[in-house]
Amino acid sequence: MEKRVHAAAIWLLMLQHGAAFAQGERTRDKMYQPIVGAGCFRRLNGTHQTGCSSTHAGSVGVLHLINVEADLEFLLASPPSPPYAPMIPPHLFTRRNLLRLIEAGPSNISVVLLINKPEKMKQFSHELNCPNQYSSLNNSETCDASNPATSWNPWGTGLLHEDFPFPIYYIADTEEISKLEKCFLKFNNFNYETHALRSLCAIEVKSFMSAAVSSEVCIRRTRFINNLSGSKYCDPLEGRNVYATVYPRNVSSVEAEETELAITSEKFILVTCRLDTASMFDGVGLGAMDSLVGLAILTQVAHLLRELLPPQSSLPDNRRNVLFVTFNGESYDYIGSQRFVYDVERFAFPKSSARRNLITFDNIEFMLDIGTLDDIANIKLHALSGTPLAQKLLQQLNNYAQSPRYGFNLNIQSEMSYHIPPTSAQSFLRRDPKFPALILNAKPANKYYHSIYDDADNVAFNYGNTSQDFTLLPDVGDTKNFKADSLQMKVRNVSSIVAMALYETLTGKEYTGSKVANPVLADEFFYCFLLSADCPLFKSASYPGSPKGLPMPPMRYVSVLGGPQESSGWTYRVLGYLLSQKQPKIPKDNCTILPLHYFAGFNGVGECRLTTQNYSSALSPAFLIDDYDWRSGNYSTWTESTWSLFSARIFLRPSNVHQVTTLSVGIVVLIVSFCLVYIISSRSEVLFEDLPASNAALPPPTAC
Repeated sequence: MEKRVHAAAIWLLMLQHGAAFAQGERTRDKMYQPIVGAGCFRRLNGTHQTGCSSTHAGSVGVLHLINVEADLEFLLASPPSPPYAPMIPPHLFTRRNLLRLIEAGPSNISVVLLINKPEKMKQFSHELNCPNQYSSLNNSETCDASNPATSWNPWGTGLLHEDFPFPIYYIADTEEISKLEKCFLKFNNFNYETHALRSLCAIEVKSFMSAAVSSEVCIRRTRFINNLSGSKYCDPLEGRNVYATVYPRNVSSVEAEETELAITSEKFILVTCRLDTASMFDGVGLGAMDSLVGLAILTQVAHLLRELLPPQSSLPDNRRNVLFVTFNGESYDYIGSQRFVYDVERFAFPKSSARRNLITFDNIEFMLDIGTLDDIANIKLHALSGTPLAQKLLQQLNNYAQSPRYGFNLNIQSEMSYHIPPTSAQSFLRRDPKFPALILNAKPANKYYHSIYDDADNVAFNYGNTSQDFTLLPDVGDTKNFKADSLQMKVRNVSSIVAMALYETLTGKEYTGSKVANPVLADEFFYCFLLSADCPLFKSASYPGSPKGLPMPPMRYVSVLGGPQESSGWTYRVLGYLLSQKQPKIPKDNCTILPLHYFAGFNGVGECRLTTQNYSSALSPAFLIDDYDWRSGNYSTWTESTWSLFSARIFLRPSNVHQVTTLSVGIVVLIVSFCLVYIISSRSEVLFEDLPASNAALPPPTAC
């Protein structure tokens, strides 16, 4: 019976504890409401830190809605109950306003909220006027930052490279914004002079960054601490370049020194573009006009050449090939292209595991770099000087661009000077200004460069969803019901022009066929990268029965080692699929070792293909060189701080009077408690004299 009572008591205590825990959870839920958004985070280079960080315990500020610029004056002129958290729409999120908030200091401004209300927004780019200006050619003619009108990013504010003393949190969802505005209107938006006397709606943002000062300091601290506890403060920005060739290369079987492995007779036309993009906030930013249009064109050019070119053995020079490379990390001082140049110089490309002969600069005939094509009607071919190669390619491009046979109706201009755009070719030209690098770039027109608003709307993308086979090449008159001014048709036209010019370069014959790039492929490509990774193109380029992609676009930020590499992973699959050759005689069971790869294909039934794609490292050489001079500017030195948590929640912050009163009452209760304990302890003989001693009931000891 006693055991049953004991067990019942234990169960009762457990139930009481569970009820108390549940009550605590409900109380917390009533006190706090989470806010879903994206946080600004800290990046560092060899000399500076940029970005944002909260305090270690989280930054708290009273909500204040900014509708017009005059609303900021309230926060900048001795506000009554600081610190505050201004909610700023994009059109007021300007360099001038943000610098004024920084000057107000953390005592007045502790958090900044960017709310997604773009109705009045006309531009939103926080990159520099001259992107990557410190790792481009050392010549003011390349880009003059003092003259934004002629720079490569006239709308840039440079806020992406500022260091903020407060966290910045981006709220995109309209329901979350409504939650914030209702809380502000209910508790804060009246009797401003009495803010200090009442409870106010506030927000707490946690986004503490571990790294500080610069990459040099952070890496040194990490290496020192790793010897003791394994902690990390920052990681180098690191991703993967993706490359592929039109024609498969032979497997290397030469047993020799590394420098003897490259076959000098092998010649490559290098066609490149940028793979990544950048924005101020974690996981947000699609780079639609910034770099995705260029990637789409490179993909289309690769596929069209794969379908049009004859076998390599029938070329006038059967040593020639086309090497397509998408460089990752280019937004941060050309990480991917710098590493490619570094590896090629040192006879380390491709890596030995690829089992292909090494490629040197002597193997590269010329480079065609596809830059930012903001305005397809105003494309220029850039080069440092007007070489015969540049003149010949320009003529070939315009022959097809202006041919009435195809009706592309484009006129590609040329600019032969040091005023070249910030593209991957800069890394090659810094090594050797005489390197044959040609750049296709348009006049700057992207008012949302490197921002969260460079999305599907910025490129006017409307998904056609034709359900047609995007791997087939249509005739020039078959527009697949796309309008002439649609993004799909613009990409089709430029891709066809470039592919036809390269076809003529390789075969020595003018292209006279009627097949052009498929606008349906462009349609599916943009749908996958701008709207949803659960898409027909990605399914076709995956193994049959693979898990579906996420119903959101892949992240295109370069990230760090171990971080998400969605963009490079999908690019690897898509390039592999579109550049591969079908092998109908090889069964599925034998199609398991690269370069053979088994794809689902457009119909999803599965097909074995001979592929040419591979990865190369996009880690800056600065992190490979012992005792590297971090201030030299030779290589990119960007790192990303580590952090443990991104979160935001709103609650009612007690008034200052309430907090002081609570503290005072607590101190009084503490003092009174000490006094009572002292009095009771000092007079215990009197207060407890009638009580028997603890040993009074014990019998006296007896003798043995």
